[in-house]
Amino acid sequence: MENDSYKTILKPSTETLFKEKGSKFFGYAFPVLNEDDVKDCLENLRKTHHAARHFCYAYQIGIEDIKYRANDDGEPNNSAGLPIYGQIQSFEVTNVLIVSVRYFGGTKLGVGGLISAYKTSAQITLEASEIVEKTIDVLYKLNFQYDMMNNVMRIIKEKNINIVNQKLELDCEYTISIRKKEAQTIFDIFNNLYKVGIKTLD
Repeated sequence: MENDSYKTILKPSTETLFKEKGSKFFGYAFPVLNEDDVKDCLENLRKTHHAARHFCYAYQIGIEDIKYRANDDGEPNNSAGLPIYGQIQSFEVTNVLIVSVRYFGGTKLGVGGLISAYKTSAQITLEASEIVEKTIDVLYKLNFQYDMMNNVMRIIKEKNINIVNQKLELDCEYTISIRKKEAQTIFDIFNNLYKVGIKTLD
């Protein structure tokens, strides 16, 4: 059975702080839906932490079509962005941006130390975030005449279907939202119903 739910965060996390040999790593998680959201979050953090040297981050956007990016922001290659992204994968969250802002404390941590510090910073940040599970839904548009209203409403009640929008004019038009794994079954029920039109909305 294909998975029709995903985990994400609905609001920014509280700020977390991880210290390692004098270096400070401030961690943040933000809900993001596109690259503009990512840019906005980073710009705001740069204003907040104008003295910080590195803003390392990773994000993942999308549910079925995944886009991700890991950025080391001046740290040695793959020592920051990828360990952060690893935590996004390990917590199985999407539509999320994790940023770890580093203030250098005078002692070099070495690549291994950096990987470990950024990983820990991302981990405690995700632990401080409220992670929720959401379902992947499909939208359908139903068209029917008033004489079919009772039949349609009976199915909607029986199957606990969510009506997102309704237009009742010369005929009736409902937009309904169905959890993905049940979508085909519901589509078939309405499709086989005499005088009811159903189509998928993108």
